[in-house]
Amino acid sequence: MLDAAPQRRRGEALLAAIRAATLDELGEHGYAALTMEAVARRAGASKASLYRRWPSRADLVIDCVRHIAPAPADLPDTGELRGDLVSALTLVARALDGVAGEAMRGLLAEALPDVDRLRQLRATTSGRHAALMREVVGRAVSRGEAPPEALAPLRLEVGVALLRHRFLFDGGPLPPELVGEIVDDVLLPLYLSREG
Repeated sequence: MLDAAPQRRRGEALLAAIRAATLDELGEHGYAALTMEAVARRAGASKASLYRRWPSRADLVIDCVRHIAPAPADLPDTGELRGDLVSALTLVARALDGVAGEAMRGLLAEALPDVDRLRQLRATTSGRHAALMREVVGRAVSRGEAPPEALAPLRLEVGVALLRHRFLFDGGPLPPELVGEIVDDVLLPLYLSREG
């Protein structure tokens, strides 16, 4: 690996270089081996520039995961709830099977004894995923395909929580058929139910 030559970047250019270097380091070496020094070297930045923005590697990685997590704007509108759910959960599954999943495993292991860090990790991942599901289910409610009860916060957590659970406890990549099973066997009955 060739180290990046030091450059005088500022603002968004520097942040983008640091985030890219972090993701590359995670992909090549995993969370356990990730160091601020290696990220700085790869980004062609000083360690001080990292520590000014992120007090720890966990803070840096959480920020990077937030930036690569699927967002509502990434979702196609298929015109129907099932298609939108499959699209949304497929994006999440791909993210989990990539560097974001590697980061999540490492962050979770490190955060378990630290309640504040665990809350921060949950807020980061759950907030983005809840927005994704709120977009999908909100479209279905607007079309009259699903009742307003479908937008209950706990209902919006179910699909991604099942993916995350299988990812964390089964190891390896998520099976390709899992998204369809979650959508057909769990989410469609849940979101189409008028019971609150």
